[in-house]
Amino acid sequence: MTSASQATRTTWRLGRAALALAAPMAVAAMVTACTVGPDFKSPDKPSVEGYTPENLVPRTSSAPVHGGEAQSLMLGADVPGRWWELYHSGELDQLVEQALRANPDLDAAQAALRQAREQLYAQQGALFPTISGNSGATQQLQSGNQFGQPSFTSQFGVTTASLSVAYAPDLWGGVRRQVESQAALAEYQRFQLEAAYLTLTANVVVAAVNLASLRGQIAATEVIIRLQTDGLRLVQEQFTMGGASRADVLAQQASLAQTQATLPPLQKQLAQQRNQLMRYLGLAPTEDAGQGLQLETLQLPKDLPLSLPSQLVEQRPDVRASEAQLHSASANIGVATAAQLPQFNITGQLGTASLGVASMFGPGTAFWSLGVSAAQTLIDGGQLEHKKRAAVAAFDQAAASYRGIVLSAFQDVANALRALQSDAGALTAAVAAEQDAEQSYALSQQQYQAGAISYLTLLNAQQTYENALINRVKAQAARYSDVAALFEALGGGWWHRADVDPKSLGKPDIFWLPPFQDVHLPRSGH
Repeated sequence: MTSASQATRTTWRLGRAALALAAPMAVAAMVTACTVGPDFKSPDKPSVEGYTPENLVPRTSSAPVHGGEAQSLMLGADVPGRWWELYHSGELDQLVEQALRANPDLDAAQAALRQAREQLYAQQGALFPTISGNSGATQQLQSGNQFGQPSFTSQFGVTTASLSVAYAPDLWGGVRRQVESQAALAEYQRFQLEAAYLTLTANVVVAAVNLASLRGQIAATEVIIRLQTDGLRLVQEQFTMGGASRADVLAQQASLAQTQATLPPLQKQLAQQRNQLMRYLGLAPTEDAGQGLQLETLQLPKDLPLSLPSQLVEQRPDVRASEAQLHSASANIGVATAAQLPQFNITGQLGTASLGVASMFGPGTAFWSLGVSAAQTLIDGGQLEHKKRAAVAAFDQAAASYRGIVLSAFQDVANALRALQSDAGALTAAVAAEQDAEQSYALSQQQYQAGAISYLTLLNAQQTYENALINRVKAQAARYSDVAALFEALGGGWWHRADVDPKSLGKPDIFWLPPFQDVHLPRSGH
């Protein structure tokens, strides 16, 4: 038999022996172990039955303008996962898909989940014995001078091979509580990822609506500038014919200049909002997207879901993430409690020692050892007790934070519902005000040309119409943004999507060596 085959055979024998030694350790510990600390129980669902002190009207008002359709609330209806498609805009769908594909914040959230899962698998490994292999070979030359025999020399070699087993029985469940805590933290990262998706999709929709709104405001301002330019020409003609004063001309010029001065800030806001949208899409400011998006290309969703209050805590990613943090804090109390109790360790070693590889299986070469130890902290200045109290305080903090986040979730839904009702009424009023102001301005122009009113009256009518036009555009955009706010407040339907990359979940691994491709050997000549 060759030396290599003997070594392989020895390794297998030692491995079987070590596993035979370790398995009873683990089984005995699992059978006899208990788990200290509180068992986590999910907080009770809120008992409230609504989001506002009074019953809201289930249907909003309407206005005779694009985006002024009445909207109905469907209590108990489910939230679609791709809610942005309710706007029926292919360009908006493309923007959201681009963001989901290329936004770096989502990549960071996926990596954070992957890290948390790997830490969970690493923590789970502490539940099992650790087996390590050891081997060594030495060659030694002894001189007889050490023994008073100058003519004597001896050269020999010693070869050893052994497996060591170390196991700390989890009698009090401290390690299991650590695994439980780490699992909860992985769950926290899972819902942080969903929160990132929800925030991103809502931000993209709102940014796109803001872009369309700003384009509408700029277009309305340019219309106003044309009207004021025509008005200035009219006043100048009246001044030439003696029908207007120099003060009237200056007033119209000032009004035109004021309107022209509002255009650059709107253009700046448009550029900044476009740059923000590019950031959401994972693009540089030099690139472009969504240029054809206008308010007229968006369809206002008419039927809107409204989740029951008891469902909301299950749907909101931030609430679920906070619950996971609460779970982790609960498990940490058990970890701190277990640390106060006696700690046990079991160690074992099995191996052979011989004067060479060829004699490793000879008689008298085997050796083994088995040991059990226990340790109990007696005096530590109160460190362990205070650590447990700190863990209890951390749980109380997480519980209070959870209650606050639940209240914020209800507040978000209530605010969104109020906005839907109020902004629908505001658009109705804005459309009526624009129609009245337009008619008043047209009539004032006719009366001024006929000399029936002063120029100041005409100027007031003109400014009223200008303000009404801009207010109507803003009110239109608000209704589209309110829809996005409602879907964000309801959780965004993440449970109907597969947002988690399977690679982010990882899988447990028992191998103790790094992958071959991660081992970089030195190259010759370097």
